[in-house]
Amino acid sequence: VQLQASGGGLVQPGGSLRLSCVASGSLDSRNVMEWHRQAPGKQREFVATVTSGMSTNYADSVKGRFTISRDNAKNTVYLQMNSLKPEDTAVYYCRRVQNNYIHWGQGTLVTVSS
Repeated sequence: VQLQASGGGLVQPGGSLRLSCVASGSLDSRNVMEWHRQAPGKQREFVATVTSGMSTNYADSVKGRFTISRDNAKNTVYLQMNSLKPEDTAVYYCRRVQNNYIHWGQGTLVTVSS
């Protein structure tokens, strides 16, 4: 399984970005897709998750600002990030869990700064 994340960049506080992550390879229809992030000098942390059945869950720090969604036909998961704050600055990673295996994509950098 390969995961390709994109959509990061520089944005001002209060702005928005949408991240995408496309999965390819040996895919199973039963899976969980997630976004995690790692800020400079900090441990990687959970951001949001969406199951193949469209159930979602969010870290408290992003609830009400971020929305995770997926397009199963395109094997793609999205993270819509609104009302961005400087503390959202991090490398964002997508993760796929299927058949008890965990697959990580490469990160995409999000920088929130004026």
